[in-house]
Amino acid sequence: MNKPKIAQKFPYVLNTKPGSYHWCSCGESKNQPFCDGSHKGSTFSPVKVDIVEESKVAFCGCKHSSKGAFCDGSHAKL
Repeated sequence: MNKPKIAQKFPYVLNTKPGSYHWCSCGESKNQPFCDGSHKGSTFSPVKVDIVEESKVAFCGCKHSSKGAFCDGSHAKL
């Protein structure tokens, strides 16, 4: 697997509390947008995201964002 699986073609908009999250970069996780270890044996690794204050976050669902875990609108071009 050298290209990520597109989990969905729109962001996961979530209310998040302060803490660390591990965003799935491979697209295979059953716990989208977060990692469940499905990347094991591939070239992908989860991306650690630290949220410092409670906020609404748009996590990338297409796995093609140039902003890593955060949506940049790349899904509109897929």
